[in-house]
Amino acid sequence: MPSNNPNALIDPDDTLPSVKEPRLWSDNGWTARIIKNEDDDGWAVEMLKDGERESALVGPWTMGRDKKNPKPLDVSAFNTLVKTASEVLRRHEQQLHAMLHKHLVVSTATARWDVTLDIVADEYEPHALLAAHDEGGGQVAQVRVPANFKLTPASATAWIEAGFSKPG
Repeated sequence: MPSNNPNALIDPDDTLPSVKEPRLWSDNGWTARIIKNEDDDGWAVEMLKDGERESALVGPWTMGRDKKNPKPLDVSAFNTLVKTASEVLRRHEQQLHAMLHKHLVVSTATARWDVTLDIVADEYEPHALLAAHDEGGGQVAQVRVPANFKLTPASATAWIEAGFSKPG
């Protein structure tokens, strides 16, 4: 039985009821909605993940037999849309991760180093953390640098050879 306490945690097994209408399907954490295409006389489908405000996917939708109304959603189309929208989100997350986390390996006269740059996209104080790990994986140094710091083999080597002092 659901709690009347607004501060209660949501039970992950407590899912929203599924909806299976010709222009609106909602199930397994996703909602597909057929909408009028603003650009032409056709139709589009919008995929929205539960709890998100922005669509994960918007694409063209097939016209029905009357060439006026949209083809109704069905289980097969919905499952395909969920798979496609999930892949779009996964690729977006991978791209964001790649933008915010840089990694390279440099060798100096004394050792081989894994150097990472993790950008902290803070609204008020964006910055990055530059870190060096030895061959055993242990972190040897970490310094805070500007978010626009360019991690290159040359900048990493210079930082290591300067004794891991904060780059100027």
